Amino acid sequence: MAGRDKSKDGFRNRIELGILTSCKPLWGAVQRNERSRSFANKFLINNAAQKIPPRPYPFSAKTPYTSWDSLIDRNYAGLHLPPLNFKPLTDEPHLKITLSPVGDFESKLPGDEALTDLFTRRGAGTQSLKSTVLFPHFVQWFADGFLRTDRTNNRKVTSNHHIDLCGVYGLRPEHTMLLRSSKEPGRLKSQMINGEEYPEYVNHESRQPKLEFQGLPHLQRSPGGKALSGWDLDDERKRTLFAMGAEIERSNVQPGYAMFNILCLREHNRLVGLLERSYNGWDSDRLFETARNIATVEIMKIVMEEYINHITPYHFKFITDAGRYTKSRWYRQNWMTVEFNLAYRWHSMLPDRLNHRGVAMELSETRYNNPMITNHGLGSIFQDASTQKATDLGLHNTANVLVPAELAGVRLGRDNKLRRYNDYRELLKYPRATSYEQISSKPEVIRSLEKHYGKDVDNLELYVGMHAEDLRKNSALPPMIGRLVGIDAFSQALTNPLLAENVFNKETFTPVGWEEIMSLSTLSQLVHRNLPEGQEFTVSFRNADWKPAGHLRG
Repeated sequence: MAGRDKSKDGFRNRIELGILTSCKPLWGAVQRNERSRSFANKFLINNAAQKIPPRPYPFSAKTPYTSWDSLIDRNYAGLHLPPLNFKPLTDEPHLKITLSPVGDFESKLPGDEALTDLFTRRGAGTQSLKSTVLFPHFVQWFADGFLRTDRTNNRKVTSNHHIDLCGVYGLRPEHTMLLRSSKEPGRLKSQMINGEEYPEYVNHESRQPKLEFQGLPHLQRSPGGKALSGWDLDDERKRTLFAMGAEIERSNVQPGYAMFNILCLREHNRLVGLLERSYNGWDSDRLFETARNIATVEIMKIVMEEYINHITPYHFKFITDAGRYTKSRWYRQNWMTVEFNLAYRWHSMLPDRLNHRGVAMELSETRYNNPMITNHGLGSIFQDASTQKATDLGLHNTANVLVPAELAGVRLGRDNKLRRYNDYRELLKYPRATSYEQISSKPEVIRSLEKHYGKDVDNLELYVGMHAEDLRKNSALPPMIGRLVGIDAFSQALTNPLLAENVFNKETFTPVGWEEIMSLSTLSQLVHRNLPEGQEFTVSFRNADWKPAGHLRG
């Protein structure tokens, strides 16, 4: 297979990538000195976050022009570019990029049958060289906490735009109170199953909802318009639905989602125990809120120091280094965008079957199947996911059962009238592509794009174009998704109030909690803090046999 045409990668992009993916001894030396590592960390994060103009965004999904409400109403998603129905009044757009003419763009977009062809996996699909199944599991769970589209209106959101572990603690204070224990100060309600701690079941043995959880949110409809099956399951699966913070159906839909909520529940209750022993006399609220703060920052630390470093192909490893960005141009109030939402839909990374205790289970078999976790323990499900290769992110590689989720991503972009793929390339500091060969090296992908979008690359829409790109060497992501994730991941995570200069300290988290945060850098550490003593399992985003390819220079 011929290599991809790199003539439209951009000179500066090639230089940046070449420097960060070569000169390994130099980067090693930079990271051995605390001062130089902190300086390089800040420089590289600023460089990533400032690829596009900073917040506030002049556009949101509320109106196709800038209004007072569009600047302050965070019930609507933000937009990095003006929508297709925006009519500019001047020849000097504020973004200084060339917006493609609108014309009849929308009328020529491919329908569901063509989109299904673009996304559906061919044969066994392409396995990821770098990532395990644990990686997309974590992404689904983590991103769903802050990228929450209103199921009744694709232009609106139901999140507060912050990383707040709402899947564990609830979307609103009244949900949180339903999940808190009234018997054990500061703790979340839990139960013991086979010697391990889990959330309580939302239903009685009779499969009827428990009165104490009445008021927890439920999804009424699936993206396809059908009633969700959360209350129409077989008796065993209905009986074993966990009471968790996000919608009951969404929280229990896959073991990859439930396992992280279970882990965080255990960590919260473990932290409450540490605080209780150290600070005698604290009331339930202070125990709860302090443990919640610590657990939330622990997850963000894992995001910064393991997850982000897994995504990038760089020799430099990012660190959290909170509180150093308050004077940066991008350090503004969080506001999630539609484009960021689309960049985090990595359905094609899940194989057709999940390995569980040596048995390959169809994805449909794992839905609402919490006994997969409780029958063998939390460590076992983490190891299952950490020892199976994920599949590659990209077109022609999505399992049949997940193709409707890809079509929902396309609809989200269309409902918000997003600009074309090439417009976003220019926004993100890539030259506009003039041929599909500059996007993909795969002949079958190129043929499919030409078939469904025609010869002109300017016809390509954002969601499909992002997934058409080749993966970067030694990275889990293609270039545009990687850049969007870098921009928003840094600028949204590091502006979390808990990481603010005057908040991120021992007074907020206590000396005990501070030690827990500072001593943590990997997901494996967090898992093993919350397993029965003596248990050891493999917990990793990275395939055991992965080795970086040779130096990258463009």
